[in-house]
Amino acid sequence: MLLKTLVKPKERLVTIKEDATLEEALKVLEDSGYRCVPILDETGTIFRGNIYKMHIYRHKSRGGDMSLPVTTLLKNATKFVNINSAFFKVFFSIKDLPYIAVLDERNNFYGILTHTRLLDMLSQSWNVNVGSYVLTVVAPGARGDLEEISKIITKYSSIASVISLDAQEAELVHRIMFTLPAEVDEYRLNRIIAALERKEYRVPEVEDLRAEASGN
Repeated sequence: MLLKTLVKPKERLVTIKEDATLEEALKVLEDSGYRCVPILDETGTIFRGNIYKMHIYRHKSRGGDMSLPVTTLLKNATKFVNINSAFFKVFFSIKDLPYIAVLDERNNFYGILTHTRLLDMLSQSWNVNVGSYVLTVVAPGARGDLEEISKIITKYSSIASVISLDAQEAELVHRIMFTLPAEVDEYRLNRIIAALERKEYRVPEVEDLRAEASGN
């Protein structure tokens, strides 16, 4: 489920009513500095789509009529999610958009979820700001791999976060990324890696988060 705390509510947004002209919409976009904003119906409750600054500029440069309604260049009319949508639907719906419109339980416009906010949330869940190292562990994809790898690591350290990534084509191989907490030093890291490799789990990559943070 999409957390409401991630969504910027409509009361804090710049929006345009569907009866505005392209000229009026362009002024709103230029004044706000946004490259696109939501278009709502006259009541301000129904999401109609988005209007992009670049599309208005293109229309104007070709001698287009700027007194036409903003809906003439409306885009993304079907690009929205519900406040109760599953996270994976949200994640894939926003892929090519600067933001995704969010509707409430009554299908009224609630607000938007931006790409930046989504990435911030993923970054926080990964604990990169409070971790020490991120281990990429390659597992054969057998049942119980995640449990066994976790048990090996927790003999030496707690786990700050874990993300399971792709299975490579033509073979069942999973990459699992473990973030270790800040107190893990290089000595303990090496013991963890050695223990994993004894059980035939490869660790092809180790990222030192503290070195990244310091710019080294």
